[in-house]
Amino acid sequence: MRILHTSDWHIGRTFHGVDLLADQAACLDAIAELVTAHDVDVVVVPGDVYDRSIPGADAIVVCNNGFEAIRAAGAVIVATSGNHDSPARLGAGARFAAAGGLHLFTTVAGVDRPVLLSDEHGEVAFYGLPYLEPELTRVELGVPQARSHAEIVDAAMARVRADIAARDGIRSVVLAHAFVSGAAATGSERSISVGGVETVPAACFDGVDYVALGHLHSPQTVTSRVRYSGSPLPYSFGERSHRKAVWLIDFDESGLQSVQRIDLPLVRGLSRLNGTLDELLESAAYAACESHYISAVLTDEVRPVDAMRRLQTRFPHAVHIEWQPPGGRPDLAYRERVEGRSDLDIARNFLTDVHTEPSEAELGWVAQALAAAVREKADRGVDIDSDSPAALAVPA
Repeated sequence: MRILHTSDWHIGRTFHGVDLLADQAACLDAIAELVTAHDVDVVVVPGDVYDRSIPGADAIVVCNNGFEAIRAAGAVIVATSGNHDSPARLGAGARFAAAGGLHLFTTVAGVDRPVLLSDEHGEVAFYGLPYLEPELTRVELGVPQARSHAEIVDAAMARVRADIAARDGIRSVVLAHAFVSGAAATGSERSISVGGVETVPAACFDGVDYVALGHLHSPQTVTSRVRYSGSPLPYSFGERSHRKAVWLIDFDESGLQSVQRIDLPLVRGLSRLNGTLDELLESAAYAACESHYISAVLTDEVRPVDAMRRLQTRFPHAVHIEWQPPGGRPDLAYRERVEGRSDLDIARNFLTDVHTEPSEAELGWVAQALAAAVREKADRGVDIDSDSPAALAVPA
């Protein structure tokens, strides 16, 4: 059996306010073409199919077209909900969709009820662990004392392993949406917890032939059997040097036989440019960037008038601009001090500076307030700048 591991489509996401649906549609078409070219039997998508819990109508059309193209190319699709998806909405009509070859895992009750797909060697069991929010799932999983994601995933995987054992060691694939220890975030993910309790050890997934992970946006190998495929598009300028990819997995009669990385085509490049506005508009050195998404740092002595409009005459996909004159600006010093730090760490230092070192209980209250604030933004469909420290600190 041949499996294609992709994840974190985030259909409907914007990039600094720019609609990415056309780029996302091109990526899904490329995935469908890989299915045809490599005779793929199953495409797995472990979470964050959509970028928001209530996706727009255009996003739903792009996603459905992608599903249809992959299915028409000959592959069955197995997908789970992620922390960005609404399990109820994504899973609506799941039984009906399964009849057409789209299998959706969005509930706690379904974690030990695999999709069984057959090849010449017998059956392969595909188990789906959607994003399991501890507060919402611990009672249903029978671990009411659990607070961390690791405890929740442990409980879910205990059910999966019991089902594998009952099937006399059937070959198995697990889809999971989690932050596994040893992997690295890219900066465009929104954290799924506060205070470090989001991480899950890779050992949680022992006893499975292959674990297809979602949540982190770069292709990564945690172990030979536990991998992230990453997102099909870069979703922050911090990912401009990444080459997006998928994993092509082959199973033989004993389980995992081989894993091959296949790079995805680059839909549109990302570039960060630095210089005066005139230099950026006139220098031949930037000719190769004219079709890229552009983030520009202007170093003019005086802030240029109408800079974005002028920049877009040469770089029509410029999406971000800031002014940093050679003498510097007073507000940049603070921005540089906090760059890359979590909201919780910034709040801790602020409280220490103006009052005293906060207690663990006080930090817990701050963490809950930060999480509630970002969840409220996500529920209202407010886009969070994925390049900012705030976007990396608390859950969406």
